[in-house]
Amino acid sequence: MQRRHFHQAALALALSAMGRGQTQPVGSAPVWQSNPFALGVASGMPRPDSVVLWTRLATGVNGILAESPHQTLMVSYEIYSDEALRQPLANGELLAQPGRAHSVHVHARGLQPDRFYWYRFSCGNAVSPVGRTRTAPALAANPQRLRIALASCQHFEQGYYAAHREISTQELDFVLFVGDYIYESNRSSNTVRKHVGEVPQTLDQYRQRHAQYKTDPQLQAAHAAHPWVLMWDDHEVVNDYANDRDQRYTDPAEFLKRRAAAYQAYLEHMPIILPGMFAGAWSGFDSPRMYDRFAWGRLAELWTLDCRQYRSHHACPDPYRAGGRVVLGCDELAQPERTMLGTEQERWLTSGLAQSQTQGRASWKLLAQTTQISPHGVDTPLGRTTYTDAWDGYPEARRRLLQTVVDAGLKDVVTLGGDVHQNVAANLRLRPNDDKSPIVASEFVATSVTSTGVRDSVLARVRASNPDIVHARADERGYALLEVTPQALRCNFRSTPGPVGADSRLMTQASYVVERGVAGVKKG
Repeated sequence: MQRRHFHQAALALALSAMGRGQTQPVGSAPVWQSNPFALGVASGMPRPDSVVLWTRLATGVNGILAESPHQTLMVSYEIYSDEALRQPLANGELLAQPGRAHSVHVHARGLQPDRFYWYRFSCGNAVSPVGRTRTAPALAANPQRLRIALASCQHFEQGYYAAHREISTQELDFVLFVGDYIYESNRSSNTVRKHVGEVPQTLDQYRQRHAQYKTDPQLQAAHAAHPWVLMWDDHEVVNDYANDRDQRYTDPAEFLKRRAAAYQAYLEHMPIILPGMFAGAWSGFDSPRMYDRFAWGRLAELWTLDCRQYRSHHACPDPYRAGGRVVLGCDELAQPERTMLGTEQERWLTSGLAQSQTQGRASWKLLAQTTQISPHGVDTPLGRTTYTDAWDGYPEARRRLLQTVVDAGLKDVVTLGGDVHQNVAANLRLRPNDDKSPIVASEFVATSVTSTGVRDSVLARVRASNPDIVHARADERGYALLEVTPQALRCNFRSTPGPVGADSRLMTQASYVVERGVAGVKKG
């Protein structure tokens, strides 16, 4: 461990305003009457030589720092190489400022690859829970296994987090969360617990919503047990938004203010550090670049894709209510310029996949995005229906994505998604549902952690109209447990009937495997 990296990071934080250029005096070490680490600890962005460590000072279910709400406070961190915390590795101090909700992000660099580390924070007389994290293997290493928990869609009101309770006990390398970490909507019925506060519109309201989710003990346990790799979807801002448009056709300038507030609250509460994030009065919350690439030695590469910030507006929208909807006969769907990822992100991904093949970087190519790529429209006497919020609403973008796989000569591509509240195993073809078109990639979509799914009768019609879907069930909640080896990628759908109770236990609903060098999912 190179301690100077930690001191440099602490110095950068001390010098940065962290409140859009407004500094405040540092308060003396407080004597806390209630636990300021009530939101737990977390880690993320595992690289061979670094991870990001996170916590936030807050008290109460509303996530408000009642004892020192306007003070800048000093937070200490310690990193250990053993679970008993007898082998200290590094320590330092960071500023927790009110302009960033008293959140703390440590970019722990200079670490050894493929190692576990333990960490904790302190402030005054208070000490945080201990978290465990790990680094990725060296880029040239040949690990024999990668285990991932794939999860999304954890509406707080619709169930308890049995999935996270199990995830916290699993032997994993990291958790891959692909969107809808919070829900902005408040339900009036069929709830097992309630959101605090109104539907968020402002920065403080989004902070309050994130804080409430972080108080859940099972979610805290999953964060403390493993590093997380994260991507957002729509409910972190508002349902079905697309780029600068929400369902109400709010003036784009006004909606983008709300979006920036939601983005800021998200980044304040996640173990994520973006380039320049702590360089002075960082203003990148307006349009932060979230898409990224991770590697697990020569075994696997993972691309995390942002499917909300840059996408084209929904095709054939309702003039009174924007967002996704089911349409028939929408010519706009076929427009070649329509994009899910945006031109720049598409170019970045195309280049990355091509280089991965030519440079022989890793065996498995995992594309983590936020919804279902395989088609799931329904054939009717009047034609085929299309739900415009998923990749079905962007068929040319889907074709370009899969054509990239074909052009690069990639054999072991698996896409990973969430959003649709159902477990899905599917085959991906350039011409969907055409058995004369070769399978070029495989898809696994994890059901929701808690959010309700579609009726069985609806899903039966979807399955009947889409032979590329090998497995689909929407009646259970949970996550997907993925195990990647040099020979195969296996997916176990771990789930339980919804709504998820406080004592619910998960079982394996189904298992599927993708064999090395053979595109397509098989019962396994």
